[in-house]
Amino acid sequence: MALDSKVPKGSIKDKWTDYKNHIDLVNPANKRHIDVIVVGTGLAGGSAAATLAELGYNVKAFAYQDSPRRAHSIAAQGGINAAKNYQGDGDSTYRLFYDTVKGGDYRSREANVYRLAEVSANIIDQCVAQGVPFARDYGGLLDNRSFGGVLVSRTFYAKGQTGQQLLLGAYSAMNRQIARGKIEMFNRHEMLDVVIVDGKARGIIARNLITGEIERHSAHAVVVGSGGYGNVYFLSTNAMGSNATAAWKIHKKGAYFANPCYTQIHPTCIPRSGDYQSKLTLMSESLRNDGRIWVPKNMEDVMAIREGRKKPTDLSEDERDYYLERRYPAFGNLVPRDVASRAAKERCDAGYGVNATGEAVYLDFASAFERYGREQAKIHNITNPSDEKIYELGQAIVEAKYGNLFQMYEKIIDQNPYKTPMMIYPAVHYTMGGVWVDYNLMTTIPGCYCIGEANFSDHGANRLGASALMQGLADGYFVLPYTIGDYLSDDIRTGKIPTDTKEFDEAEKEVSDRINFFVNNKGTKSVDYFHKKLGKVMWDKAGMSRNAEGLIEAMAEIKAIREEFWKEVSVPGTADEMNPELEKAGRVADFLELGELFAKDALMRKESCGGHFREESAELDGPQKGEAKRNDEDFAFVAAWEYKGEPADAVLHKEELEFKDIELKQRSYK
Repeated sequence: MALDSKVPKGSIKDKWTDYKNHIDLVNPANKRHIDVIVVGTGLAGGSAAATLAELGYNVKAFAYQDSPRRAHSIAAQGGINAAKNYQGDGDSTYRLFYDTVKGGDYRSREANVYRLAEVSANIIDQCVAQGVPFARDYGGLLDNRSFGGVLVSRTFYAKGQTGQQLLLGAYSAMNRQIARGKIEMFNRHEMLDVVIVDGKARGIIARNLITGEIERHSAHAVVVGSGGYGNVYFLSTNAMGSNATAAWKIHKKGAYFANPCYTQIHPTCIPRSGDYQSKLTLMSESLRNDGRIWVPKNMEDVMAIREGRKKPTDLSEDERDYYLERRYPAFGNLVPRDVASRAAKERCDAGYGVNATGEAVYLDFASAFERYGREQAKIHNITNPSDEKIYELGQAIVEAKYGNLFQMYEKIIDQNPYKTPMMIYPAVHYTMGGVWVDYNLMTTIPGCYCIGEANFSDHGANRLGASALMQGLADGYFVLPYTIGDYLSDDIRTGKIPTDTKEFDEAEKEVSDRINFFVNNKGTKSVDYFHKKLGKVMWDKAGMSRNAEGLIEAMAEIKAIREEFWKEVSVPGTADEMNPELEKAGRVADFLELGELFAKDALMRKESCGGHFREESAELDGPQKGEAKRNDEDFAFVAAWEYKGEPADAVLHKEELEFKDIELKQRSYK
């Protein structure tokens, strides 16, 4: 199947405007007769549901949580990018576009990224109108801060709770439409399959997670906004319920998957403390605006700190290695996430990790306390302030900017980060890969759309900080509502989609058979047993460091884990009740298939890219000519990937999951 990205012709800065001027529309009277299903109610799904309902469509929205307010979007703490140039420091639509493409190792679809940059300013206006309490400067204007990989301040924020506040804005917009009857909300429901009728997505099969009832829901189009699949690693910064099931189900029904191995390793996470953990905790990248990252220069000091004979505050400036500032002076501590993560891993692998596991570096705010404290002393006309007063004034400023993050760190680590440096280490965070979509955000299944983190299009091999919220809201508020109308304009005479058809019968039977297998299987091992085994293989052999031998081993090991899973998994309880272990079983089954595809994609990519370092130095073979090289000093990337003269992406289809060898077919898109 040849992929058609449907990117409009013409200058990149005019594509979106020209596109909107020529697409087909659905008039308001006809929208009342068209149904749309939205799966997932985080920022992407929630904003899409609210906007589509506002336009007049009948929307059914599905959330596996007990409320859309609990979507994982709340965990995006640091901010949201927009090219408004409020700071007057040279920002522009083009610069946001350029930084995003460059930060993603030039592996994004550039037309999508330019559109994202173009609509970013509208997002801020929309959210301010909703009452989102963005931080403001002394004059009352919206404040900005900087994030990694950029040289301007374009990140709007609400203390360290930006994702939560933006989600509440989308949720309030949803509630207005729920009250009007334009959104029918299904909390505690999980999509378990998509229904294809005459080649088009016409509905879903969902399970009521409270009663266990299997339900049929029809619509003229299905929108999947279910987030990423970082939990394929078991330990990640994602909420424990975050999963790949909705995206994987549409993949198995014909939606192509793109770049599955592109995983973001976030550099600013609380280090793991043992094998008993079920998840990792993110410390916002915004902390790198004011925190300085370092490790001791001397191994003697490293061992003294690990053994408790020294504290980090005992080391002088000369005894500290601020390695990001040393290596990348132009960006310093605000290098892109992939660069910061690899650098931290390199220092820890070299033996300079500062905690008991040897997997931690320091994030130190002492300089910020002093800088802000002296500034505040001058503002308040305090002459000859003591060191204690300077510290007190500086701490108040930092607390106002990041207080909830410091509080969260202290609750987890039981150390006061105002008194001693934070410890951080890279961890799996966001997934840039996902379901392949065209310019319209439609998958390779007609009528099935994918938005937000669940799709692949905007971030290439590495996402810049504060761009996740931007993409989710751009897709939901300003892109999908236009593009979906072009498709639905053919459905104004279709009428209600019936659910008493053989397509719905077959899909429901497939779902029921799978559920019945899990509750009736007489295995001996828990779901988490298999999930942890998968996660260890993924981190050890398909994580930050990769090589061909390890990836081939990973595929064989994952296949063996999957075979054991279907024989030995044990799911207590029944299907006709609330059963979290049954939910997890289905999700882990999907992760076990996705993990194998993930490793296969990574094996094909003989390159160091994004957060991943490929150990081989051999040239790319097959249709790929030349070598890919990354220069971290200026983050310039030169790649000579070609396929019949066109830039190529790895796009994997379900038939390729079962493989006889390690060959990977590669299809090109324009």
